[in-house]
Amino acid sequence: MGATAAAMASCDLYLISPLDVSGGFPDRLERALATGPVAAFQFRVKGVDEHEAARLAGPLQDICAAHDCAFIVNDSVALAKRLKADGVHLGQGDGDVREAREALGREAQIGVTCHASRHLAMEAGEAGADYVAFGAFFPSSTKESEHRPELELLAWWQEIFEIPCVAIGGITPENCPPLVRAGADFLAVSHAVWGGDEAEGVAAFHRAIAAANSQAPRDM
Repeated sequence: MGATAAAMASCDLYLISPLDVSGGFPDRLERALATGPVAAFQFRVKGVDEHEAARLAGPLQDICAAHDCAFIVNDSVALAKRLKADGVHLGQGDGDVREAREALGREAQIGVTCHASRHLAMEAGEAGADYVAFGAFFPSSTKESEHRPELELLAWWQEIFEIPCVAIGGITPENCPPLVRAGADFLAVSHAVWGGDEAEGVAAFHRAIAAANSQAPRDM
């Protein structure tokens, strides 16, 4: 998830954009990233063509670069290549990891949604994914999901695999500590930050992660 993120041993934040990143959103992103370290930002917009998406992405990509935050494009390998983004996140219907690697190069960070499936996660790892994402752990207002993985899935993954895992789905500062203690390398969050004051949201997550790390070892 970017050179900096990959080197971090603790649990880190992975911000996912709201669907509307127009207007004053670049200022909000700047404020969020200035509050504290964020490992990655996923650019997730729907219903716009590639040219408009690229226009919207430009200033956000610059802000991420200034804060050493990986810029990840959701779903579209073509857009990620056009933007020379740091990577792409693939859903189960968004393409093959190997084809994405061929298109984007060795340095690209490629993540894969694996829902609650050990099998899908192992397949993604074998195909060369840089991280796998499990969820939704909690009901989410950002994206509906019928999958509800157990905390044990994170612990199992950490025991066996070196590839980082991302926890996603309805995560808040209040409910994230068990995910941190179970072994999530990254917390993917959206509404909990963008649904209110983004600076306070990021700060609250940092406090919650620090508290969870101090409560129990990660090698459960």
